[in-house]
Amino acid sequence: MPSGKPAREVSALIAAWRPRAMSEAAAGFAREVVAEAAPAGVERAKALLFAAGRLAAFGESVGLELCAETLLCEASIERFIARGTAGLSPASVRTIRSRLRALERALCAYPSPPPLALPRERAKAPYTPAEIEGYLRLASAQPTTARRMRATALICLGAGAGIVAGELRGVRGTDLVRRSGGVVVEVSGARARSVPVLSRFQEPLLQASSFAGERLICGGRDPGRRNVSDALCRALCCDPGLPRLQAGRLRSTWLSACAQAIGLQAFMAAAGVHCSQRLGDIASQLPTLPETEIITLLGGSR
Repeated sequence: MPSGKPAREVSALIAAWRPRAMSEAAAGFAREVVAEAAPAGVERAKALLFAAGRLAAFGESVGLELCAETLLCEASIERFIARGTAGLSPASVRTIRSRLRALERALCAYPSPPPLALPRERAKAPYTPAEIEGYLRLASAQPTTARRMRATALICLGAGAGIVAGELRGVRGTDLVRRSGGVVVEVSGARARSVPVLSRFQEPLLQASSFAGERLICGGRDPGRRNVSDALCRALCCDPGLPRLQAGRLRSTWLSACAQAIGLQAFMAAAGVHCSQRLGDIASQLPTLPETEIITLLGGSR
């Protein structure tokens, strides 16, 4: 709590705060709650007054009682955030909410508990090049040609093109094509796209593609059949020197290789970015590259 001259400056600021854009009742509410919260400095007092004043003006407009028990509670704050912050930037809205929550904690006898942080799914660890070579050797040692081709396709589609889960079930041999100086997988379904195959995996994948023809490259008769790759994964988990084969880790192996190829780590370090939340927004504003450039950039050219 401030004392001496800072306290007098804060008190004088709060007492003199009378914005023209809101009623005296709303301004009075803001002065009362901010004075009771005893901010540590003038700038903090200004910030709290602005947030409390906006909340009071909103409460007044919807018929809420201008008292701390009614307005400084989770329900009223979230209602204000959802309906009373039009014209403000997302960053300003987040700042106002954090200041109102600070007032709630300072004034209310039983403030709302802070929201529980939910766990965020982390990317799986990629396989090392030696581990991928081990899986490919196991694939080539399968007892039948069909099993060898399907196991090889599973590894190459995952580690070489990042294709996992339901997408694997729908890939046919004819979906692999030589094009634009590399090899491309035509992926169908909800996220239909063309994926360049990393050069290391192109030849074994083309052999599997030629063997499958118009059939499903990982086996099975119905693309809707689930767990079609489980038997292949079990067959490639017989070496105690290798970790368990997982489609998610195969995709992470491809993601890691592509990130290294485009210099993603260097970009994020230079930009001071630690989370990729906004990278999608940035990417959506960039021009689309020709397929030949994409294949070269992602390591798919020979």
